[in-house]
Amino acid sequence: MASVKRSLPAIFPLRLDLTVWALRRRRNNTIDRWDGHQYARIIIINNDPVKISVTQQDPASEPELSMYFHGEPDDTGQDMEGVMRLMQKVLGVELSMEPFYRLMKNDEYVGPLVRQFYGVKPPRFPTIFEALVNSIACQQVSLDVGIILLDRLAEKFGLMFDGATPSYSFPAPDGLANVPIEEIKKLGFSYQKARSIKELAAAITSGKIDLSKLEEMENQEAVDYLTALRGIGRWSAEYVLLRGLGRLDMFPGDDVGAQNNLRRLFNLDHKPGYSEIRELTARWRPYEGLIYFHLLLNKLHLNGVL
Repeated sequence: MASVKRSLPAIFPLRLDLTVWALRRRRNNTIDRWDGHQYARIIIINNDPVKISVTQQDPASEPELSMYFHGEPDDTGQDMEGVMRLMQKVLGVELSMEPFYRLMKNDEYVGPLVRQFYGVKPPRFPTIFEALVNSIACQQVSLDVGIILLDRLAEKFGLMFDGATPSYSFPAPDGLANVPIEEIKKLGFSYQKARSIKELAAAITSGKIDLSKLEEMENQEAVDYLTALRGIGRWSAEYVLLRGLGRLDMFPGDDVGAQNNLRRLFNLDHKPGYSEIRELTARWRPYEGLIYFHLLLNKLHLNGVL
């Protein structure tokens, strides 16, 4: 099995570990893997599973990452530039954080968190489809349960990379389009969630919907487009705008975890509702989404994960 190394340019500052945790969210995530030094994920190139791993030598002084492409010899001739662009998007490494740091320097609420998690970049899922399925899986269940469901979906319907430890890609739409709803439901999804995932995959595969159109839409237009899909409500749509489209001015206002994080941050005696969250986060515009990630990391830190 061949392994090809490439340098992955990045803008300082960058903490790969913090960025990966903002992406994976839980220890039990087996799609986005982190061993304390190396980030790894299986992607599909020309219908073949390929392992991509990324490391960082010295986050204190050098943002550049090393990316390794692991696959069969025939795979190494694939479009490495495309893979590099994908990983730069997933890890947010080409975003300059300086405007954000200047704005937050003296913020009494999040200034300490920004300093504590200095170098985190805003991660994104590789595809909007994956972001949508993540949102469906995590609706009305704990994040721990949602991650378990996603792991099962990958193991059942993704492609296996046969390395030292078998690992799986996230399923592509055409890998789920013809799967019976009951087969998805067997993994622990409710019937409605299983139906939503299958219908979404089928609609993408048939060309009935084109998620690439979202890139050109304004936020509200994109929310309206997404909420017309089965199983996608306001929270899911806003979640996809942040984690799938990289809209850093989006803070998912219906996110229960984020509501609790804001309640703790502002020392509120109640859980803030959607409108109040809009008011509370307006002070950070246009970087509300970056605050979302910092609050997530803080919660992981408080829980002993970081």
